[in-house]
Amino acid sequence: MGRLFTHAIITSNVSAEVRTGAAGMQSQLEEWTRRYPDGTPRTKHLVTNLILEIDEAAGSATCRSYYCVLQQTDALPLQPIVAGRYHDEFRRIDSAWRFTRRHYINDLAGDVSAHLLLRLGP
Repeated sequence: MGRLFTHAIITSNVSAEVRTGAAGMQSQLEEWTRRYPDGTPRTKHLVTNLILEIDEAAGSATCRSYYCVLQQTDALPLQPIVAGRYHDEFRRIDSAWRFTRRHYINDLAGDVSAHLLLRLGP
């Protein structure tokens, strides 16, 4: 997944950290996300209500969307654990659309202890 963000800056409302590029996204995922024996975080990320604004002439675009993360583990029944918004920016680079910015806005957090290796909020 990190490679999707090769040209991007990654920020969020839960941390002052600014990550850049594929390595930045990869390290964020590895530092934040708990993995299970099958190698996955046992989550599904639902992204909805995409609002796209595309400027073909300039080769740039933005997308605002909502996300909801569902999780189920052996000890945790299927449930939503966090919901928020993505504010994304894109640029056409070498004839392909690439992320240039992702800003996570976490609006609602439930029990993320089985998913994240850090705490959200106070």
